[in-house]
Amino acid sequence: MNVTTLQAIDLTTLRAVLAELRPMLLPSRFEKAQQPAAHTLQLGLRSQQGRHWLEVSWLAEAPRLLAIEPPSRQGQGSTLAQQLQHGLAGLALVAIAQEGWERVVDLQFAPRPGEPISRHLIVELMGRHSNVFLLDGHRRVIALARQVRQQQSRLRPISSGDPYAPPPPLQGDRPRTDESLERWRRRLSLVPVSLRRALQQSYQGISPSLALQLAGDQPGEAESLLALPVNDLIEPQWAELWRQWRRWLADLEQERYGFVTGGATAYRCWGTGSTGCAPAGGVNGALAAYYGPLLASREALRLRQHLEQRLQSARARQGRLRDEQQSLLDQVAGSDALQRQADALLCAANPSREQIGEAQALYKRARRLRRSLAAIRPRLELHARNLEQIESSLTFLEQHAEQPGDLLALEQDIEAMLRRGGGEPRLQRRRPAPPEPPATPQPLELLTPGGLRVQVGRNHRQNDWISLRQARRGDLWFHAQECPGSHVVLKSSEAPAAEGDLQAAADLAAHFSRARGNRRVAVVMVPSEQLQRIAGAGPGTVHHRGGDVLWAEPGRAATLLNAPPPRFPSLTAGSPP
Repeated sequence: MNVTTLQAIDLTTLRAVLAELRPMLLPSRFEKAQQPAAHTLQLGLRSQQGRHWLEVSWLAEAPRLLAIEPPSRQGQGSTLAQQLQHGLAGLALVAIAQEGWERVVDLQFAPRPGEPISRHLIVELMGRHSNVFLLDGHRRVIALARQVRQQQSRLRPISSGDPYAPPPPLQGDRPRTDESLERWRRRLSLVPVSLRRALQQSYQGISPSLALQLAGDQPGEAESLLALPVNDLIEPQWAELWRQWRRWLADLEQERYGFVTGGATAYRCWGTGSTGCAPAGGVNGALAAYYGPLLASREALRLRQHLEQRLQSARARQGRLRDEQQSLLDQVAGSDALQRQADALLCAANPSREQIGEAQALYKRARRLRRSLAAIRPRLELHARNLEQIESSLTFLEQHAEQPGDLLALEQDIEAMLRRGGGEPRLQRRRPAPPEPPATPQPLELLTPGGLRVQVGRNHRQNDWISLRQARRGDLWFHAQECPGSHVVLKSSEAPAAEGDLQAAADLAAHFSRARGNRRVAVVMVPSEQLQRIAGAGPGTVHHRGGDVLWAEPGRAATLLNAPPPRFPSLTAGSPP
């Protein structure tokens, strides 16, 4: 899964965001607060134009404050959301302040416009030091996103009840429109460092992305220019850099903002000229569209790695338990030898009392080993089934966990499987349970060359649904032989299946299996009515007898997967089997 580096919201972008928020939100009444993720708040505000939503995040790699589309309802019960809900209830947002060149925004609330400020919501967007504070009218901290302890910051520890202290002052000079070229150039050339360091150390508000934008529109050329020592710059380079500098300052002063992508950075909000028209949602909407997919990809990658780690840990534990039971089973095989050894002791001409006692102990041990056989074999079968489920989950994680919905459904499956099978030690949950997957599973549905519908399960729940709940008499079930993978059901109950339809379904079963890297894969084909659920096993675990074996080629499935998605009438869980 490819994850692109995020471009952070710098001072220039923040000012562009606030320039759009002020006419939109001032004044507006606070209505709702929710915390959908660990580092993100969403605030609902109602103005005369309707309800608006703000997203505030102190995530170190992507701190942000921007307007978003109405979100889903989640995270209303978090402590921070409840504190904001109580602290801002009945108040109106009357001012949005941002002073100087620091990325600190003060959202000011009062009972009504024109009345004294009774609450401040301070949003600090400063990388790993980002934070959110709710202050009272005397600027004391009522609630905050994260406590800053003494051991974390000697300069600025801050907790609930403390007076709010602003961040330490920025280093460097403030950029000014009345600064002359000679002074600006002399300021940058004071220390013989690279142009990048000179810009960021000499002036406030110069982010890494802004430095690239000032250096040029081509990524390679801009990087090369910033890497040059300031004393090596030639006159044309100084002249162009000064022109861009003045253009940037003029856009800030006159609030000429837009949104363009490409160039030296992922996006730019200044110097856009006539091309600076942002999409319908303005700069805020464009930023939300930029961050949404990238953050979703990062969250999917994080969740995928977390689930993979849990599954590998569970696999190791189940393997140890299986080996322990196998060792006990191997000992049972020696019970006959123990009995023969005891018989030999008692068959002696004049066995002593010690020999009789030893023989009785051997008999007792042999009986105990035989009795344990009834418990060992079911345990071995249980561990084998658990390992099969874990291997299937790892296969699903590798092949299907690209969409957030698929990951959440797979996480539900894995949670249930590990609880049921004892796949990992019981630990206290440190994060809320994932949202429930949709009531009706959504397996992958395709059309074979003959026009028959074929369903592919992408997790255990979908496997169970298509194989045991939705399959009808006449449907055919396919699965890679002795290999973890997806269930594939060919809906041959709807029309007779031709040879090409059978081969297409087998190819799909091979493609969505652990053996997809092989050129040819053996696939079992079984009438769906011959499938049986294994009692006590997890969803999607079936048993069958017989069946035919087809040889499939995983590579041929690409033709079906690349075809336009077919449209089918919606199916519900209550459809007749």
